Amino acid sequence: MRIVFMGTPDFSASHLQALVKAEYNVVGVFSQPDKVSGRGATLRPTPVKKMAMKYDIPIFQPRSVNLKKGFEQLVDLEPDVIIVVAFGKILKKKVIDLPAQGIYNVHASLLPKYRGAAPIQRAIENGESETGITIMKITEELDAGDMALQKSVPIETTDNLEQVYDKLEKAGKRLLIEFLEKLAASDVHFNEQDHEKATYASKIEKEDLIVDWNLDAEAVHNKIRAFDPIPCARTFLNKKSVKIKSSVGFFDNESHEAPGTILSIDKTGALIKCGKGSVLMKEIQLPSKKFTSFFEAKNGRKIDEGERFKCLR
Repeated sequence: MRIVFMGTPDFSASHLQALVKAEYNVVGVFSQPDKVSGRGATLRPTPVKKMAMKYDIPIFQPRSVNLKKGFEQLVDLEPDVIIVVAFGKILKKKVIDLPAQGIYNVHASLLPKYRGAAPIQRAIENGESETGITIMKITEELDAGDMALQKSVPIETTDNLEQVYDKLEKAGKRLLIEFLEKLAASDVHFNEQDHEKATYASKIEKEDLIVDWNLDAEAVHNKIRAFDPIPCARTFLNKKSVKIKSSVGFFDNESHEAPGTILSIDKTGALIKCGKGSVLMKEIQLPSKKFTSFFEAKNGRKIDEGERFKCLR
């Protein structure tokens, strides 16, 4: 079985490695073009590109696999199967129809919930108690294809993005290998999604990161952990943007202070008033500084009880 793999971030790279270690015949890898980053404006290879190079797999990074050059490269590889994991590009019908045994996506949600670009973050932000992995056929409609396999993963109330990501990564790799074994044995059974129950996980925009302290404490807690440790939730202190992370939990205690007010700071963290209740979080990144604990920031006279975070400058 000649497999072409398409993916870009770390999540994808680990799935590519799983295929290689399981001795599948990956004949080529497609990833998004390298991006410029850092002060030296150097080109940084994508995690999938680095993984492909590690195993000497041919790597292709066309602007679009749907257009002439990129599509020709794909055709020349003569794929029986295409596996897509967080590729980040929309695939057209001619790509979808190319592989004889189909094109399949490893999607990090329990479809039809959370179709789209940011299923992990949105599930945590919305306070879901579980998420999961779905392996499905790719169609022209976004994340709407028939499903082959699903595996649920619990989201604990203390889990942040990194912890849920790790759970999904492990589940995804196992499920992908199981799927390919079934595909080779012609033992795959597909189920149509219930499209009426579909929800959409939109791309993360800068404004999505800003904490609204008028919300109840549970919603604030979920917002902070959904973007922890990257790219981190934002708020404003003295009209300057700061990052916050490591939310420990939320409480129903009430006080008369305005939402966003720092009620207390000690070694356990900072207790911050919300619209209803309060959240306890450990770390803050002040402008031009590294992340530090609230307790250390208070001892350094960088922040104090009674100060107030706001939603806007």
